[in-house]
Amino acid sequence: MPFPRATGILLHPTSLPARGGVGDFGPAAYGFVDFLAAARQGLWQVLPLGPLGYGNSPYSATSAFAGNPLLISLERLADHGWIDRSLIAQLPEANGPVEYAAVFPSKMPLLAQAARNFAKTMQGNARARFERFRQENAEWLEDFVLFDGLRAHYKLANWNEWPRELAHREPAALDKVRRDMADDLMMRRVLQFAFAEQWRALRHYCAQRSIRIMGDIAIFVNYDSADVWMHPELFRLDGDRNPEVVSGVPPDFFSATGQRWGNPLYRWDVMKQQGYPWWVARLRAATQHCDYIRLDHFRGFAQFWEIAASEPTAIHGHWVDGPKDDLFVKVREALGGLPFFAEDLGYITPDVHALRRRLQIPGMAVLQFGFGDVGAHMYLPQQLTPDTVVYTGTHDNDTLVGWWSSGATADERRHAEAYFGCAADGMHWSFVRAAQGSVASLSVIPLQDILGLGSEARMNTPSENDGNWRWRLQPGALTQELAAKLAQLAEVTDRLPQPLPVPPEEEFAA
Repeated sequence: MPFPRATGILLHPTSLPARGGVGDFGPAAYGFVDFLAAARQGLWQVLPLGPLGYGNSPYSATSAFAGNPLLISLERLADHGWIDRSLIAQLPEANGPVEYAAVFPSKMPLLAQAARNFAKTMQGNARARFERFRQENAEWLEDFVLFDGLRAHYKLANWNEWPRELAHREPAALDKVRRDMADDLMMRRVLQFAFAEQWRALRHYCAQRSIRIMGDIAIFVNYDSADVWMHPELFRLDGDRNPEVVSGVPPDFFSATGQRWGNPLYRWDVMKQQGYPWWVARLRAATQHCDYIRLDHFRGFAQFWEIAASEPTAIHGHWVDGPKDDLFVKVREALGGLPFFAEDLGYITPDVHALRRRLQIPGMAVLQFGFGDVGAHMYLPQQLTPDTVVYTGTHDNDTLVGWWSSGATADERRHAEAYFGCAADGMHWSFVRAAQGSVASLSVIPLQDILGLGSEARMNTPSENDGNWRWRLQPGALTQELAAKLAQLAEVTDRLPQPLPVPPEEEFAA
């Protein structure tokens, strides 16, 4: 069913201008929420928040359940006495793109030091909250910290390259590691606790201002992840636990050779026999962390592109049926509802649309795609329906200004000019106003498009391995004038925030 009418902004937390070279849940995040409130925005969309794996992509996490420690704010840890504030001052200022090769060795040791300090001194409410966190997340936490610790010990080698007794999870070997690495594992538990505490506190701040969080779930998980190591029986692996087949998409708008994502594919038959407990747990956790969830690559639940692991590209794959309704029936029974919307872009067959409609899950539209041939007009406002989430572009698109200046074809430019006319404040604002004024229940605009930034601010270029996920907002870019302009647009398009139930005040430990 359509969501209540609202509008919001897409900004991944790593893009915030925080000290330390990467955005986090600290002061800049609260400043952004204040901007959203002043701009009368009711939504903040983020990308997946898991710990980063290959290519530093949020969609290639080392766990489907754990949080990215880089998002933990050292300033907030200092506020709670976990670390001396003077140690944070040595970190770089909040300028420039994310340089992950520098961020990891500079920020992670300070986070580890803070976690060890907390582990030694926690007491009272802080200890009680930590123990409750351990208990509530025991299903994934203990195995994740063990995986994370072993991954660090073996210098980020894939788990299948560890000693066989560890790769194959022999109980005696795991018990020995737990004893030998006890202090390290406690530090990693505390980091996950700090992530959860800070995200919960930030969400509470959002709820007080009627701002809902839109999360994102990647359909597949990384091979080098705690999930595959813990549950090899759920994935298409051979006798040596290497992938037999991997995920991707066939050639499309983004790539002539398709996209070979490389994630191992699921044994959907085994998952069905078990009643989909892993998926139920995963989606339950997502709904506890966010208000609405975007299901990335929704068509994979109807049919997915299967590629032999030996193939270097995605060209020689084939479509295979997914779980379809069966999975979501189980999820609805367990969760009591489906607060999801589907990423159903690109070449989508009628059965995928039918599945989404049967489940009453809204779909997506991207205005930037709407000005090609007649078939692309399905993304234009006059074609939309209320059960749609409309975007000007996504994290995979060039920014509107970048697209307009160098990516759009002559026909696309001519069609857009005929549709919008000439906007004194830039073509990107014509797109923003069209999205807000459409009948789509939710309108989400990447912050780069609101700021009118060019291709230098692009977040991701699909099929390119380097240079992605690095863009950061410059301090001072979110002005009162910009907030006032967005607030007026939200009011006139009937997208003002709707009040949220606000949980009682809590004494957060981080």
